[in-house]
Amino acid sequence: MLTKAEKTRKFIIERSAPIFNRKGYAATSMADILEATGLAKGGIYGNFNNKDEIALEAFEYSYTKLKEDLQFKIKQQKTTVDKLNSILDFYHNYSIKPHIDGGCPLMNTAIDADDNIPFLKKRAKEALEEMLGSLRKMIQYGVDFKEFRKDIDATREAELFFAKIEGGIMMAKLMDSPKTLNYILDEIKISINSWKRA
Repeated sequence: MLTKAEKTRKFIIERSAPIFNRKGYAATSMADILEATGLAKGGIYGNFNNKDEIALEAFEYSYTKLKEDLQFKIKQQKTTVDKLNSILDFYHNYSIKPHIDGGCPLMNTAIDADDNIPFLKKRAKEALEEMLGSLRKMIQYGVDFKEFRKDIDATREAELFFAKIEGGIMMAKLMDSPKTLNYILDEIKISINSWKRA
């Protein structure tokens, strides 16, 4: 059972996370957070020391939701090929129908933080390493259990897999059309089929 203070912190994060994900750290003001929560300044500062703390927890909230949504899709599949394809299906039309308001929190935070917001860049880097590590393990599992050819480099393919998806999302958002993203996702599926053992 959450305490009243814990419920308030959770409420603030849930209301703030979409704003940070849409607008970015610099463009999100305390006024935005006050408006979204309907709380007075004392209600915010009584639970958080500063905007940095809210931003970090807001990223954590959005990133955790992304992971949970992806894991739910992946766990429904049995083979490695089907698991990887479920990730690609998850991102179909993602630029216009994101599972999280504002789109991919990892990409948004990585671009937003860059070298200007070290604490967010550090956390985004850790999240990226976690994502890549999960993909690498999944692909390596396919190699180890003879779904994929033994010459497949799991680390390299995981990095390409992730980079193509994120690049596709970025292009689709800029062009206001999911066409390029969906084409890239289809191409990745073709690549996965080429990894299969003869």
